[in-house]
Amino acid sequence: MSTGDGAEAGNEARVVNGLYIFDIEMRDGKRGHARGVVVLCDGRIMGGDSFFYYTGSYTYRSGKWRGDLIVNQHTEAVGKALAFGGREVTCGFSGHYSGGGAEIEGMALVGKTTVTFTARLALKNAM
Repeated sequence: MSTGDGAEAGNEARVVNGLYIFDIEMRDGKRGHARGVVVLCDGRIMGGDSFFYYTGSYTYRSGKWRGDLIVNQHTEAVGKALAFGGREVTCGFSGHYSGGGAEIEGMALVGKTTVTFTARLALKNAM
């Protein structure tokens, strides 16, 4: 897999550098959802939502991509029970990318609980 601009494959749909809006739905061990923004740029991921920030990396090839994220809480959530609350959580994901959007499936280990999730990303502003 490469982190380049996709030019080596000619017509390959590349991951466009830019600002994306995402929606995440957690399943299995913990239930929940989040909506936020991420910047994808040359194989790096940076972003966040109301309570967490995300950093990580990705690779892609032939419309498929995969990567990993580290999730950290940046704001206290008074009165809320957050699935990742107070922990640094490592997540892995894979999925399909095309036309400025992506769908992924991933997994996070939260303490001794495995949490699976799905997410959709939509490009809002290319860089």
